[in-house]
Amino acid sequence: MVSGKVSAPVLFGRDVFSDQPVSPACFAQCMAQLGPFFPDQSDYPPIAMAVSGGGDSLCLAWLASFWRKNLLALVVDHGLRPESGQEAQQTIARLRAMNIPAQLLVLTDLKKGSAMAHRAREARYARLIAACQEYGCTDLLLGHQADDLAETVWMRQNSSSGPEGLAGMGWITVRPDIRLIRPLLGFSRTALRNTLRQAHLEWVDDPSNQDQRAERVRLRFLLQENDQRAHFWKLGMQSGQLRMRKERERAVQLAQHVVMCPEGWVALGPELPDVDVLAALIRSIGGAAYPPAQSAVVRLKDMATEATLAGTRLIRHAQKWMLMREAAAMAPAQQAENGTVWDNRFVLCLPASVSKVGLMVAAAGYGLARKMRNGQQARFCAVLPALWRAGKRVAVPHLGWVAEDEPDLRRAEFIFRPAVSVTSSSVYGAVAQDS
Repeated sequence: MVSGKVSAPVLFGRDVFSDQPVSPACFAQCMAQLGPFFPDQSDYPPIAMAVSGGGDSLCLAWLASFWRKNLLALVVDHGLRPESGQEAQQTIARLRAMNIPAQLLVLTDLKKGSAMAHRAREARYARLIAACQEYGCTDLLLGHQADDLAETVWMRQNSSSGPEGLAGMGWITVRPDIRLIRPLLGFSRTALRNTLRQAHLEWVDDPSNQDQRAERVRLRFLLQENDQRAHFWKLGMQSGQLRMRKERERAVQLAQHVVMCPEGWVALGPELPDVDVLAALIRSIGGAAYPPAQSAVVRLKDMATEATLAGTRLIRHAQKWMLMREAAAMAPAQQAENGTVWDNRFVLCLPASVSKVGLMVAAAGYGLARKMRNGQQARFCAVLPALWRAGKRVAVPHLGWVAEDEPDLRRAEFIFRPAVSVTSSSVYGAVAQDS
């Protein structure tokens, strides 16, 4: 635990951890820093909001209703508690009373068991993003607030995260199809609930938020008891500024020395890049959500020899270093549909005329004839995405090869789109003036 009290950070003209209600004008001031947004007109897509019905997200919805009218609240019923369905309907009614259109999203496949919190979070985000795509929304507002950020930063410090991890949550997280926006990171949990109380609005209290068997809940109480929220919030903001500076430096080095190929591999040049850049590339080519441990990347760079790490393979080819997917780590075969995401890196674009019966996505594997490989080495082609039917390879779009009896597959395409890009235009950090 950090000793000594840290002075209160000030943002948007107020103490970040003040208990005072948040005004719509203060919220609008924050949103002005997070745009641009579509015009507030019905012929443009709405701004989406994830609203669980708890104090944070419901306050987000109430404040947003003063900021603009063209909104869409997305309410997820995870079905993990008997009362969740009723709470979701209650939340929709409260939103409609604020004149906010709401859409109910029901998760049906979640089962209780190990890693429940992680699985529920991933399923919730996947459903929210799918709904945003359905309604044409390019921005999704989330209700994470200042206490959440402080808790996240402390947890990551305890797990020895580097500066990138200590940045915690971004004000804006850019994903391939959507921006996740967290406008409440400068306001405390208590301030948001006091905002609802002042407006005479009720919210849903999830009992799991008081269950100290969960690590985050235990840390939450400890942070409040020891008055360390300001310290960890500031650490997150400072780390966020450092992260953005490193992102800019990384982009410059990538532009000068690295070639990212649509086949899903990377030409690194005659020398290996800096550790931070190499780690980001490994995360992207490996289809992972997080980069490998920095110590492991340092060892890999120092060894300067062919090796595997975090689902990727570093090789020397034509006097240059290449980074490609490790064949043994690739995803198993899955049903082919238009929009299928395979190996967390490739999106399949499939013509409507193609029969889906028995059609699967899997690695191309070895056994491709030399003339099919267009001069590429077998080990590179083996990790390309391919289409298979009834156990037979029928198309490798990156090579322009299609089986003679599958002419409709000539227009099939795999787009290389890793879950996390190598560089990011996400927004972290803030300049807070001490009071």
